[in-house]
Amino acid sequence: MSEELKYWYLRDHKLFKTLNYFQIKQLCIITGFKNARKGEILYFSDSEVPRIFLLKKGNIKIVEVDNNGNESIKEILRKGDLFGQLSLEREDASVNEYAKALSDEITICSFLLEDFERLIEKNPKLALSYTKFIGFKMKRLKNRYTNLIFKDARTRLSQFLKDWSEKDGVFDGNKVTIENYLTQTDISQIICTTRQTTTQLLNELKENGLIEYTRKEIIITDITKI
Repeated sequence: MSEELKYWYLRDHKLFKTLNYFQIKQLCIITGFKNARKGEILYFSDSEVPRIFLLKKGNIKIVEVDNNGNESIKEILRKGDLFGQLSLEREDASVNEYAKALSDEITICSFLLEDFERLIEKNPKLALSYTKFIGFKMKRLKNRYTNLIFKDARTRLSQFLKDWSEKDGVFDGNKVTIENYLTQTDISQIICTTRQTTTQLLNELKENGLIEYTRKEIIITDITKI
């Protein structure tokens, strides 16, 4: 990848808006870029070389694995999101997660943790921007877990479809079309219920004329009625 393309990839991200031209050019030197395809594993939390990743193109899922080997989707990430060693500390080895590509084409850039730490030490404005970015991300996860605790499965699915519509949907009045890059198993893990329950709830929405569901897309006929 050319240095010029690297520059514009980084310059366009809101995290680096506080950096000037020469600082971003220096950032290009420590940044690695990678392209990936659907199904590829992009990151393991137990990597011996900690990195911070920035998703430039596509969608990925962060999957948590418990001590019994059970998997659950922690988060769906989109263009501009960060993942990896975000705490800037060596995390507890008991935390076990990985990132997997959901889209046909994925582009990520990454920084070695120690390089990113040095960059932040030299740029207080970047440190503040990073803190705000991670704070917002933690708030988003907290809200998700609150919804899981206090809402039933039908309400959780409804809220998930609304959130998905906001982030990825194409609106035509109250009608929304979403490119479907998630399986029903993925959705069931996100809303913390069984696949059978998710299938039943989606079928109910379909029978009531509220959605049209295929492997390629989901059409919500009226978002206000979900």
